[in-house]
Amino acid sequence: MTPLRTTHVRRRRLGVATAAAGLLAALLTAGPAAAVPDPGDAPAPQGTVSAQDRAEARAAIGSGEIPAVDQVVHSDNITHLANVPREGFTGINSDLAFQGKYAFAGNYDGFRIFDISTPSAPKTVAQVLCPGSQNDISVSGNLLFLSTDSSRSDNSCTSTTQPATEKSSWEGMKIFDITDKRNPKYVAAVETACGSHTHTLVPERRNVYVYVSSYSPNAAFPDCRPPHDGISVIKVPRKAPEKAAVVNFPVLFPGEGPDGGGNPGAPTNPGVSKTTGCHDITVLPSKDLAAGACMGDGILFSIKDPENPKVIDQVQDNVNFAFWHSATFNQKADKVVFTDELGGGVGATCNERTGPNRGADGIYDIVGKGDKRKLVFRSYFKIDRYQADTENCVAHNGSLIPVKGRDLMVQAWYQGGVSVWEFTDSSRPKEIAYFERGPLSTEKLVTGGSWSAYYYNGHIYSNDEIKGLDVLRLDDRRTDPAKRVRMHELNVQTQPDYFDDFDDDFDDDFGDD
Repeated sequence: MTPLRTTHVRRRRLGVATAAAGLLAALLTAGPAAAVPDPGDAPAPQGTVSAQDRAEARAAIGSGEIPAVDQVVHSDNITHLANVPREGFTGINSDLAFQGKYAFAGNYDGFRIFDISTPSAPKTVAQVLCPGSQNDISVSGNLLFLSTDSSRSDNSCTSTTQPATEKSSWEGMKIFDITDKRNPKYVAAVETACGSHTHTLVPERRNVYVYVSSYSPNAAFPDCRPPHDGISVIKVPRKAPEKAAVVNFPVLFPGEGPDGGGNPGAPTNPGVSKTTGCHDITVLPSKDLAAGACMGDGILFSIKDPENPKVIDQVQDNVNFAFWHSATFNQKADKVVFTDELGGGVGATCNERTGPNRGADGIYDIVGKGDKRKLVFRSYFKIDRYQADTENCVAHNGSLIPVKGRDLMVQAWYQGGVSVWEFTDSSRPKEIAYFERGPLSTEKLVTGGSWSAYYYNGHIYSNDEIKGLDVLRLDDRRTDPAKRVRMHELNVQTQPDYFDDFDDDFDDDFGDD
């Protein structure tokens, strides 16, 4: 671990000039879809910024308006307990999953397993080299699941990059046995159409169903041709994972034309991504519900039959959402938070020029019953701590903080850091805590920051793309009750019923007495 250099609350918010600049100008024009896919195997693109923006960033640091390069700042109710840098891997850190005393961290080069039994001193248990973007990661029982969304020469962990135009290229899901956490074993692979950008588990006693999200088909790609208007469903027998196979490809956006019935994007809806698949799905198995963030569309669907999910409602926001990225239910399943990844995660969009409603979260109430339920928009939430134009910043992956009677969430914002916010009142969300670093550079836009920030067993874990694993303690009367909730396993996109699961765990551990 590295020593923690910490200061406290920012002196004030940065006011950014309104002049258009370099890279960001292209993201905010009313032209073709603004969002771009998350980075692939190649290094993340670095963007030039104007001399004026460079000067403003340096001036803002000098006056204390934003943190200095790499400087850590946070609200008074956050304590930075630990940072574990990348070691061995040079790829981008991505998503997180949890099981017992272990955290599992994806990286474009493979994955890393940490022992977090002492949160202030995480220890590396294993590192597995298995390149392929973006290595989205989940665990269930003794199985670990890894997404590959870049064209590879084969399905092995020694594969090399290969053009998607070649039929022999491979993308999809990899499955590992993690019975021995120090020695994970690669046991199965399943190729899926257009690869696996992200995936979501629907676990059952005998089988694990995997919903595979992918997008951006191309007529020149033999294994990823349009229309691509659905998701792949993989069935994985727990006792025979080598028999894992695609069992369905449900069409979520039926319609006429080569791309189905999703959002047509530009020129019909300028600045909005055309829907050619889904980016991410969150399931709530206790309610037989799922919410899909699908490029130009947000959807609510039933998973009563996990092999045949059924769309209940479909919504669009062609004014402020560029790329529907992810979704989170509240505990009562009467709200969904959707995120807009304006700029694809590589743009500087947390500034005055972009405003509070773009690159933000959209909060939707779920009204009605059964198959007549509807998603009804209530408000946007975006961090109001402006970042420099050399910092990529936009809404990204987060999780609920389990407190009965309140809707609380922790969320990653790339170089905007980690935000804790409340949306108990759907129309009046507010931030209650934060943690962030200063920019990686004041000379150019360098991508980095928190990819995922999740609450697990009393602590916040953030996987920073460049800086590594951060562990935070949150001490606040509004969130403190969550410290009593203990989970045996957490994949955030397989959202638990925290309190029923906690009660079951309590009974298993302590009996009925």
